[in-house]
Amino acid sequence: MNGVVRFFAILLFCFFSCFAKSQQIDSMMSVYAEGFPKEKIHIHFDRTRYNIGDTVWYKVYLLAANELSPLSKNLYVEWYDSTGVLIKQTVAPLFQSTAKGSFEIPATYKGSFLHVKAFTRWMLNDEEAYLYQRNIPINRGVFLPKKTQEPTLVTIFPEGGKLVRGSMSRIAFKATNKLGLPVKIKGYLVDDKNAILDSLKTVHDGMGILVLKPMPGVNYQVNWVDEYGTKGTTPVTGIEEAGAVLTLRANNEKAFVMIERSANANESYKQMNLLVHMNQQILYKVSVKMFEKIFQRAEIPIDELPTGVLQFSLFTYDWIPVAERIIFVNNHLHEFNAKVNPIYTNLDKRAKNSLEIVVSDTSMTNMSIAITDASILMNEPHTIFSDFLLSNELRGYIHNPAYYFTSDADTITQKLDLVMMTNGWRKYNWEKLKSGVGPQLKHMPEDGYLSLKGNVYGAKATSDLQLNFILAAKDSSKNMIFTPVNPDGSFEEKGLFFYDTVKVYYNFNSKSKITSGAQVKVENGLFRKEPGTQYKYSVMPSVWLASDSLAIAKMNFFLAEQERLRKLIESATLSEVIVKTKTKSKTEVLDETYASGMFSRGDGYSFDLTDGSVAAMDIFTYLQGRVAGLQINGMGASATLNWRGQAPDLYLNEMRSDVSMVSSVSVNDIAYVKVFRPPFFGGAGGGGGGAIVIYTKKGGEGNSKGSNQNVKGMESTILGGYSRFKEFYNPVYEKGSTSYELDSRSTLYWNPYVLTNKKAPRYKIEFYNNDVSKKLQVVVEGINAEGKMIRIVKMLE
Repeated sequence: MNGVVRFFAILLFCFFSCFAKSQQIDSMMSVYAEGFPKEKIHIHFDRTRYNIGDTVWYKVYLLAANELSPLSKNLYVEWYDSTGVLIKQTVAPLFQSTAKGSFEIPATYKGSFLHVKAFTRWMLNDEEAYLYQRNIPINRGVFLPKKTQEPTLVTIFPEGGKLVRGSMSRIAFKATNKLGLPVKIKGYLVDDKNAILDSLKTVHDGMGILVLKPMPGVNYQVNWVDEYGTKGTTPVTGIEEAGAVLTLRANNEKAFVMIERSANANESYKQMNLLVHMNQQILYKVSVKMFEKIFQRAEIPIDELPTGVLQFSLFTYDWIPVAERIIFVNNHLHEFNAKVNPIYTNLDKRAKNSLEIVVSDTSMTNMSIAITDASILMNEPHTIFSDFLLSNELRGYIHNPAYYFTSDADTITQKLDLVMMTNGWRKYNWEKLKSGVGPQLKHMPEDGYLSLKGNVYGAKATSDLQLNFILAAKDSSKNMIFTPVNPDGSFEEKGLFFYDTVKVYYNFNSKSKITSGAQVKVENGLFRKEPGTQYKYSVMPSVWLASDSLAIAKMNFFLAEQERLRKLIESATLSEVIVKTKTKSKTEVLDETYASGMFSRGDGYSFDLTDGSVAAMDIFTYLQGRVAGLQINGMGASATLNWRGQAPDLYLNEMRSDVSMVSSVSVNDIAYVKVFRPPFFGGAGGGGGGAIVIYTKKGGEGNSKGSNQNVKGMESTILGGYSRFKEFYNPVYEKGSTSYELDSRSTLYWNPYVLTNKKAPRYKIEFYNNDVSKKLQVVVEGINAEGKMIRIVKMLE
């Protein structure tokens, strides 16, 4: 289905959100599939772990129903520290359902991991559990133990979701600590007379299986002891007196279904309904007749189904849900063929290397490649296969999901089935479906990129009221836009596309005199979260699993070298920058001109920059050393700010902003800066670190030196666009070239866009080694036009 048709289907779905109660479940499932397709995300990071001060390079892939998503145009990534405080939010345009980005880890970062959350606006309609979230381990030169003793929790999961007295069932169990990491246990299943009915022992990652036929009037419990010698008891609860149980087994060709009802079950259990579905599509609908039998078996062919989670839902005759079970089908129909061919490999210092990626598939492909020092890497717990096919479909933490795609061996398949039995999944509210009620969609897909939207306040909108805009970019290019104002004062112009920031000048067409009595609020239409926002994400292991002393030593070597170079660059930069300022007596006048509301008062500092004599790279460089207690390290978008242990809130023209946007504003365009000591009351971010408020020069003022962007007679503001990311630097060492600086790059090569097609199926890559690496790992991931995936791992040594 193309993007236009699908988007139209979504609009129809939102309009007709409630159908008649008699609407069949299968019809409603089709409505869900067409009107509420689920988007899923995978991120290919250049490495599995990082040092403080490193740059994280990444590529985001987006699919919907295992196809390239036609719905979303913008991709949001949020970076949180280990306490859940938002460090930075970035937004990037999606190209062929992908986006690239980077994140600079502050050299002063104190956490042991970073929490990454990625989503589209459309994905916010789904449950929080299905948004992309990951913890990235950060090395600060301090060894953290691989595993510590924590209280053990044992949870039991009856197959199909229920136990019924008199019916034999399998029970899966999972033993974890409070962080969700697996724990080994062993023990026994006993009844209320302490008679042993079954023994138990973890099979894989804290999971295992039991068998129980609960009898009337008897209670059961699991007595266990964990790997640390701690004993515990877990009761078997929720046993029903009557009903039906669902049991499944599967091989590569068929799923074997067995249904057993209790003899005392009511009439609605004597003819039941079984739905087999995948990706919101019904594949089989089976009527199960059990008038004369309490057992019934069925064989469901699965050998031609796509790879993914297959759901079995059992209902009574009148469509009351009885049991549900999922299995994983892997027919390798999700992969396309590609290979990495080394052309020449030379791991001497700064030696040139070359390889070629060859795709035999004729479809367009969109891939990314990372080449890194193999000695510092740990096994990748997440891959493009495990994210799209497993993690994005199940609820809760899955330990090392990539393991289940390393082989087709029966032992791994059986362990994967334990994952199916011990994790929740995307479930329908069957009662709502029977009643024809669809989900409440609060967020529509972003069908365009950026927009120029907002409201006019303090002026009466007439039928011919129109706003004139001039968007001035940093490269001096200008774009004129004429936008009508709606009767409610709102306006919107879609279809904009720009990076970083633009200066927006505006006035009213043929009604310039109205400007003095009106205020215009301008936004870019993007979803925005305030920096400093606290986010209570689900507990996830910090994933620092380094136990290899050689790997730790190598990481610390890279860390020490990066710190030495950082200090060298900082000292050289500071010695070259001369900061000049002149204290102006008109700060009170400036405060009256620019500041309003809660910004017009407060305890702090004021700086007048209207004369244009400031020689500073950005406003953060200017403020360094000028405010007692305010610590500013670095410069530009990588600057870090700290005041009394917290980052100060940042405001641009009294609108909440962030380091990236503020640092991009030329000092020559800034008129006035106010710095409020902590706490700053009234701030959206809490104000615990104070606040810095930057005011840009108004259109009526003369422009400062070195700038010709102002437009006479027009008001102005700053509008943020897409985040501008660093470009990966690939050094070129010519033969015989020398350098006194040690090359200690841990990522040797990163390319987020390796594109091939039928006419150009080969992609050649050249890169140079560093001064220390003797073994390199090449990882290629990507998708093609049909939504099929690839992952290749190759060692160069």
